[in-house]
This record gives sequence, C-alpha cells and structure tokens, in this order.
Amino acid sequence: MRLRELRQDSRVAQRRLAELAGWHESKVSKIEHGKQTPSEDDIRTWCRLVGADEHVPDLIATVRNISSAYREWRREWHAGAHRRQQTIAAQEAETTLFRVFEPFLIPGLLQTREYAAQRFRDNIAFHGTGGDVDTAVQARMDRQDVLRRGDRDRRFHMVMCEIALTIGMADDHVLVAQLERLLTLSTLPRLSLGIIPTRARHRRAPHHGFWVFDERLVLLETASAELAITQPREIAVYIKEFDWLASSAVYGAAARDLIHAAIRTLRAS
Repeated sequence: MRLRELRQDSRVAQRRLAELAGWHESKVSKIEHGKQTPSEDDIRTWCRLVGADEHVPDLIATVRNISSAYREWRREWHAGAHRRQQTIAAQEAETTLFRVFEPFLIPGLLQTREYAAQRFRDNIAFHGTGGDVDTAVQARMDRQDVLRRGDRDRRFHMVMCEIALTIGMADDHVLVAQLERLLTLSTLPRLSLGIIPTRARHRRAPHHGFWVFDERLVLLETASAELAITQPREIAVYIKEFDWLASSAVYGAAARDLIHAAIRTLRAS
C-alpha cells in the first residue's frame, strides 16, 4: 500500500508513527496490510508525520473511490440500464466543463433516440442480461436536457474521430438521422464539437473513449466494466490526453463539412 511505502521512505518505524499519531500500534499494521481502511483524517495525519503532505489529495481520492472505481457491466445491466443513465445524470448535473472523447461512437448526450436504442440493444445482447431498452433510451434522452439547462457557464467540449460518422454502429438510415442531428447541435453556443479527420496528424493514438467531469472525475469503459478515476494526478493525465487529441480536430464549418460528406457517403451506399 502507498501509505506503507511513504512511511518506509521516511524511515519512520510503525511504532514511532503510532506514538506520534496517538494510535494503537496495531492500527498502523492493519492499515498497511489492508485490514483497515484509513479515514481521511488518518491519511492527513499519516502524511504529515512522514513528510508527504503532497500525496494527501491522491490518497484521499483513492479511499473515496474504493467501492465505486470498478463497475462490472454485467452487474450494471442486470440492475437496469436506465439506472446507470440516472447515475451519470447526477454526475452531469454537478459538472461545469465536460470534456468528452469518443473514437468510434457518437457521445450519448448527442445521440438520437434510434441510435441510442441500437446501442442499448447490442450491449444488452452482448452481456446477456436482458433489459428494458425503451426505459434506458428515455433515461438517456432525459440526460440530454443538461445541454440546454443549468449554469450559463456550463460548457461541453466533445471530440470524436471521423470514423465515428460512418462506422456501422447503427443502420445507415439511423446514422444519417444521427448526423443530421449533429449538424443542428453543432451550432449550440455552449458546445464545441471537434472531429479528428482520419488523415490528420494524430499526436496521440485514440485508444478508447473517456469522459472528464471538470477536474474531479474521469469515466472510461472497458469490455467488461466502467472505471471511475478520481485521483488528481491521473485526472491530469486524461486532461492532457484530451487536449492532445483535441489539437488534431477540426471545428465549426470544417467539422460540418466532414459531417455532410459522411451523410453523402451513407446515402450513396
């Protein structure tokens, strides 16, 4: 555990740390061996006594996130896809700046009802959980209110790869309607919509999608689970990753040109 490493680096013995903190000696051992979860005050005291105050924010974030950092999709889908949408909506309501990167998908806040329905049906089939698609879709549509309501300072910076405009994640007619909606949404004053052209110079490889909520939370998806990242130093890495990816994107009229081209491609296929 990181707390043990910090104590050892400072050459403070377990017994001495316990004495300085006014704890029973066994508390230090239990924390270091994962038998007791330290409180936030414990972390502050520990770091102060070993001269590692700079590690407090990351360690507190780790403790706060122990139970929610890993959400297995199979379990989430069994609970109902709409419930996950409601949980995300609560996070979004507290957010002022959204940074969203999706390499292959249209972000959920920009999806049409039909596009969202196809994505939910495919995910439910993949995880074999069953579920009410209509309820899940409605929950996602309800989330989209955040695009227009709330604090005037709320901003959305969303970036996707050009392939997301034409990849067969939905039927062609559904994609065309989705892209037409993107054209409309791209004019929203609070939305900055960027598209990375396929032949643009990519300073970073688009490994996976992720959402950054202000500077307090990052959500990303794997095949089996959703990961929630709250450690400030890791969040900083994802913000830098987003900035590098966004630097390869085009915006405004240039982005709309790519969307129009994609619509023409889909209609001709």
